[in-house]
Amino acid sequence: MMFKKFVFVLLVSFLAISLSAYDAPIVKIEDDSSLRAVLKERWFLEAPNKVIALKPLLYTLPGGGRIEVRTESNTNEFGIVLARERNKAYPGWAQGSWVLTRKRDTGAAVRIRVFLRSDPNVYVQFRPMTTDKSLMDVVVYDAYLVYSLPTPFSFDKLLTLPVEDALSAAGDKFPRAYFEPAPALYKDTRKFVADVQKHLPGLTFRDDGAIDESGDYVFIETGERQSGAPGLNCSGFAKWVIDGLLRPITGERLSIGPLKAHYGNRGNSFSAVYDDVRDPFFGLDWIRNLAATAGSTLLSPHFGTLEEFEVRTWRFPSLMRRSNAIASAESYAGFMEDAGFNIEGLYPLLYTLAIDEPSHFYLAAVNDASGPRPSLRQYFHVAVLAPYFNEQGNFEIAVFESAAETSFRSFRTRYPKDTFVNLVRIPVGSRFEP
Repeated sequence: MMFKKFVFVLLVSFLAISLSAYDAPIVKIEDDSSLRAVLKERWFLEAPNKVIALKPLLYTLPGGGRIEVRTESNTNEFGIVLARERNKAYPGWAQGSWVLTRKRDTGAAVRIRVFLRSDPNVYVQFRPMTTDKSLMDVVVYDAYLVYSLPTPFSFDKLLTLPVEDALSAAGDKFPRAYFEPAPALYKDTRKFVADVQKHLPGLTFRDDGAIDESGDYVFIETGERQSGAPGLNCSGFAKWVIDGLLRPITGERLSIGPLKAHYGNRGNSFSAVYDDVRDPFFGLDWIRNLAATAGSTLLSPHFGTLEEFEVRTWRFPSLMRRSNAIASAESYAGFMEDAGFNIEGLYPLLYTLAIDEPSHFYLAAVNDASGPRPSLRQYFHVAVLAPYFNEQGNFEIAVFESAAETSFRSFRTRYPKDTFVNLVRIPVGSRFEP
């Protein structure tokens, strides 16, 4: 046997440790196909009860990489996990890990999942199709970048095929760029996030609060100066962020009045009747005006147009839905006029935007159709979202709202599924001086 077998000494639990610091380009992931050929009969094809009873084992690949082979089970399925070692652990989703899932009752193969990055939310998987073909999915944060792409390999062949061979067969239909971010490209974004965090202790929340062009705390609606403890609301805080980027260049803060002006097409003749009474598009107008000024100042007037700064494209046609451990694809509508993107797709949207636009962050205007009758889409909250990859290559999203830092989980889960988010892109400046 060409692989040296080790005595298993420790069961390592599924660790939520970020390990991307060790990730390599996909083509440099050490191939384990020869090991899978050795394991095939006993681990991949044997009866379920016999496989599940097998003890975990450690192997060393010819290039020195170590793999723990083990099983993991639930009620209906079990997986044969070839978990790569990272930082003396075998989490099961470290880069290069390979997982075959089978049914517990019949032993039938369900899928192969390969982790090309040390991120449990980013992977490629293969599913049986016919006797001589399989289907390929590419998944990032529960969105399908690719779904059910036929491949010229039988599922049995994939059990021992080098992963790079399977990926290469897909050609340019495999979106390789989304698995190989360059952390150095996010240096300015990381600095921006750190600068905002540094200034947060000096801020507090105040309903309808903002800082005007003179540096005074005022109320957005009336322009009157605040009395008592001054503060910022969500919109005023977004202005504070943009002021911090533009003041080093212009020497001035933005005036509040122009930020409330209607910007671009929004609504219709029905909603226009309620502009003065309910101001349903306030949040949308506010972030559009901020983005127009930021793009024009930091880049050029060309980048201050709606076509340039509003996010209207997306890279994934469908989202993953799970029912009784069975995953399926549900079409994702993407950008919708006067609404933006459904919040369910926000996580993969920000991941793909971070890859495509490494020098930007985003202002988000949250909206839904709730509220008093008649039903009218209302923009009721503004937040700052900064997706980036840290120095170790791990994906993160910094969330700032209402004069505080929160978390993406908090932001994403506080709203119902019918909530939408409109995004505008902001270039990351070299200096931040609010």
